[in-house]
Amino acid sequence: MADNGNPYRPIKTSVLEVIPETPTIKTLRLKPDEPISFVPGQFIELTVPGVGEAPFTPSSHYSVKDELKVSVMRVGKVTEKIHALEPGDTVGLRGPFGSAYPLDTFVGKEILVVGGGCGFAPLRSLMYALFDRSAEFKKLLFRGGCRNPGELLYRGEIAEWGKRSDLDLVLTVDNGDSEWQGPVGVVTTILDNLPMNCREGVAIVCGPPVMMKFATKKLLELGFAEDHIFLSMEKNMSCGLGKCGHCRLGEYYCCKDGPVFPYSSIKGFGNIWE
Repeated sequence: MADNGNPYRPIKTSVLEVIPETPTIKTLRLKPDEPISFVPGQFIELTVPGVGEAPFTPSSHYSVKDELKVSVMRVGKVTEKIHALEPGDTVGLRGPFGSAYPLDTFVGKEILVVGGGCGFAPLRSLMYALFDRSAEFKKLLFRGGCRNPGELLYRGEIAEWGKRSDLDLVLTVDNGDSEWQGPVGVVTTILDNLPMNCREGVAIVCGPPVMMKFATKKLLELGFAEDHIFLSMEKNMSCGLGKCGHCRLGEYYCCKDGPVFPYSSIKGFGNIWE
């Protein structure tokens, strides 16, 4: 981003568009007064004046610097106000903050991305980066799921992903409907018989903590190395600067030292899924 000299100062940002995605998630297309540059894995702080702020990982393409998108689930006071925003409204934006996915270390490897529910939002920008560099990887797989078809984020766009020759895509839902033609069951049920060498591969997991917990357990059973499983530990982040202590994880602050961590570096802390 442009160096504003003060990480606490929000950049004035205009709401260009509000896109309903699911009954509980909306995507905001935003235009900051100053250019924003982020890399997949990093996050921003979105401020609603007079209400508060919350962290979100951009869900847009990392190469676009004059606009960005964030997908927001309605879960509390701040996100309720964000969902009430309309085109023309003004918000604040701080960032980007945090660590990125170490994509250069993935070169020459087979990559599995596992997403659950709202975890599709931060994974979207990652997938754009992986698509841009797909020739550098041996294989790219995406396995994702949500509770029901109506809660599947970016359904039309992900359907287009399924047509790509460089992506092996499988989606599941906990509960199907009359139109759903794919697998039914939790995400871990579609992690069996992966067409890749798990022991040499890389896995990236993002979603609700309970999904990440059992997906990580399954990946370890499949033979993935602990330092080749990358987790996005965003749930408890707040200030973005390691000051409030809300996201403390053992010796780390998720917002400052993460939110991307290899499982090997955090597995010893007893509260990683809380």
